[in-house]
Amino acid sequence: MNIFTKSEFLEDVEGYIEQMMNGAIFIYPTDTIYGLGCDARKSSSVQRVRSIKSSYGSMFSVIAPSKDWIRKNLKVKPEHEVWLKKLPGPYTLIFEIKDPECVAPAVNPVNKTLGVRIPDNWFSKIVAQAGFPIITTSLNVHGQAPITSIKEVPMNMQHMVDFGIDDGVIEGNPSTLVDLTNKSPKVTERK
Repeated sequence: MNIFTKSEFLEDVEGYIEQMMNGAIFIYPTDTIYGLGCDARKSSSVQRVRSIKSSYGSMFSVIAPSKDWIRKNLKVKPEHEVWLKKLPGPYTLIFEIKDPECVAPAVNPVNKTLGVRIPDNWFSKIVAQAGFPIITTSLNVHGQAPITSIKEVPMNMQHMVDFGIDDGVIEGNPSTLVDLTNKSPKVTERK
């Protein structure tokens, strides 16, 4: 795994976006914890992320490139707009999918919903520039504590990741889940 600082990454951001489009798996910072991601439209990459995390049945969320992308691809009702106003921020909003082609089926093999984030972090601007959603899942093996520093990434995981962005220590809590698929929102705080 190649590790880059934020400034090194930004020097060749278009090259890294191209790597993402070509299937790269990467580690990146968010406003809460480090994420493990890939282009959410590529099934083979999503399956690689599942393999790295040993997480095979659970739903993955994505960082959306914009609120317009969310409205175009997901079932956003007028009463949901109050939640969209909280983005960017530490929330994962769960919607029913309107356009099933917006992400690979492997993102959520169980049902037709999708969790979306726009973290309050500089990396969200990179996703907006790329124009496509990326998988956002905590950097850890399923069931273990999230990794707070690139230096803590286990060697076996490093060999499965193409590149990582070192943004120092990030010790936030995972984002708050807001399920908007029923009549009233269901809010779940995660620790």
